[in-house]
Amino acid sequence: MTVTSFWHPDGTPMSATQFLEALFGQLPEFFKDEDELRSLWSAPDTRKKLLEGLAENGFGKDQLAEMQKIIDAENSDLFDVLAYIAYALTPISREVRADYAKREIGHQFNYKQQAFLDFVLAHYVSVGVEELEQTKLKTLLNLKYNNSIADAVADLGKPDKIGKVFSGFQRYLYQR
Repeated sequence: MTVTSFWHPDGTPMSATQFLEALFGQLPEFFKDEDELRSLWSAPDTRKKLLEGLAENGFGKDQLAEMQKIIDAENSDLFDVLAYIAYALTPISREVRADYAKREIGHQFNYKQQAFLDFVLAHYVSVGVEELEQTKLKTLLNLKYNNSIADAVADLGKPDKIGKVFSGFQRYLYQR
């Protein structure tokens, strides 16, 4: 049996219920409503800032991952943990989220971009939201294109365009 422990920023232990109550009480400091949460979470840079702000206040990725287990959302995104706590939204799996996004991606991107984004989504489903960090882009390109960034550029366009495709598609993961 795994013992779940949460720590208050002052270093004292807290129960999962106390952690949940503390997080619920502080979430309005980070986003004012569900739409703002979706908007912040949809872009790698603002998602990173949100996670950093939460961590600075004692709500780091490890604690959110523990909460993910408690609410039986281990196959969901950390977004779903926050949305569940803040708005009582039922978590959905990363797989379902990716399937919804693929429908939009099919309308918004060319077939080579779609193939790359399908590859990224497969990693997202199996690993989690960490695969959507901007710092993962080069690794994902190397994996998909067998360490040939030149092939990636030939398929997807210049590096700045690849970056825009990578960050831009993410909004489709978090639409209503």
